[in-house]
Amino acid sequence: MKRPLTLRGRLALMALATSVLWIGVLTTVFNIALDKRLHGQADDVLRTRAEAVAATVDVRPDGRLVVREPTEDRALDAGVWIFQGGTVVEKPPTAPAGLEAQAARLAGRRETFADTDGPGSWRLYAFPVAAPARQGHIPTQAGTVVGSVSLDPYRSTADTALIGSIALAVLLLATIYLLTRLVVRRALRPVAAMSEQATRWSAAGAPERFGAQGRPAELAAFATSLDALLDRLAAVLRHEQQQAAELSHELRTPLARIAAETEWLTGRPRSAEQRETSLEAIAGAAATMQQICDSLLSEVRTRSAQTPGRSRFSDIAHCLAERNAALFPDAPPVTVAAGSGTPVGTPEVGIGVSEDVAERILTPLLDNARRYAAHSVTLTCEASAGEVTVCVSDDGPGVPEDFVASLFEPGRRARPEDGHDGAGLGLALARRLARAAGGDIALDAAAPGARFVVTLPAG
Repeated sequence: MKRPLTLRGRLALMALATSVLWIGVLTTVFNIALDKRLHGQADDVLRTRAEAVAATVDVRPDGRLVVREPTEDRALDAGVWIFQGGTVVEKPPTAPAGLEAQAARLAGRRETFADTDGPGSWRLYAFPVAAPARQGHIPTQAGTVVGSVSLDPYRSTADTALIGSIALAVLLLATIYLLTRLVVRRALRPVAAMSEQATRWSAAGAPERFGAQGRPAELAAFATSLDALLDRLAAVLRHEQQQAAELSHELRTPLARIAAETEWLTGRPRSAEQRETSLEAIAGAAATMQQICDSLLSEVRTRSAQTPGRSRFSDIAHCLAERNAALFPDAPPVTVAAGSGTPVGTPEVGIGVSEDVAERILTPLLDNARRYAAHSVTLTCEASAGEVTVCVSDDGPGVPEDFVASLFEPGRRARPEDGHDGAGLGLALARRLARAAGGDIALDAAAPGARFVVTLPAG
């Protein structure tokens, strides 16, 4: 059987299956009880008729049976035999073939019931006729009254009741199934309406929300879940819009520089030195654009990553220090030092992010420290329960007090005129990467120079 695709169909099928079980049990119990009741009625009829006939039988002192013939005894004679021993004293005027032989088998027996084995369905009952008791003797059985009744009417009643109960059960099941589908459809109508509203609101970024007030408990929980989903979608949409705005804003300056230099080069003939200077400016603007795109794409890849990875701080720190020394030989060196609580270089100092992500988080901080450091840049690490703290410090002038509040805003620089390259996205993207990995970046304003504290999950 194919499983229904809709929730309404599944609930209706479940209700139908449950109803089939219970109605089947009730129908079976009803018909079994009715069959037993009809058999009991047949036995009562046999017993009453046999006792009435036995009341018309007198036993003489010599043991012979004398049957008194009351008026209108046809009802009593119907299907009744009177036996004295194995001899028939009286028998019904008409009886089915073979039924008398069945009755003769019961002659002389105690009170008992029996069913025929041949064609037709008959029930027989033997009722003993006792002889008068003599003083000092045990009463003896002088004869037997055997009554019979056809079970066909009773079985016909039972069969009719069975067919009627089955028809009623089928009708009841069909009604239950249709009503269940109707009720479930009406009950799920608000859910369908809420789903359609959620689709429209999420597509348009609308601020409307369902709210749980005034709803049933189930729909209240559903509305709360939908509201949380809409909030998350709205946050993602705002993030994407903000990212697009940042990308557009940051790319506008180098693009304008490239366009201006290109127009200046093609406007009129230039000297070789002028062309070289202009080409260097175009190359620098293109490099800035590449840096902006790489930084934003790195943040997107980290945010969508499924596994955080694992790395060792000592490997990352020494790699970054060697790279800084190779690329910027005239810049202050990066010193890897032990923190106050954990020695550096031990395998136990693990970070719960991959080396690539950890480098992309620390590189903007080191670049920033290298630009403003006077003599040294220090990289330290401390491990605690479930967390690793990495500090990037320099002995430069530090962050201006009036710029601390906007330090991590994208596109903002404390000193745009200082001559250093950069698009103003490094610190903002570093913090996004850290938060996407389950950590954060903060400025230690009380420390001399500039000291950035990076918290990341332990590996």
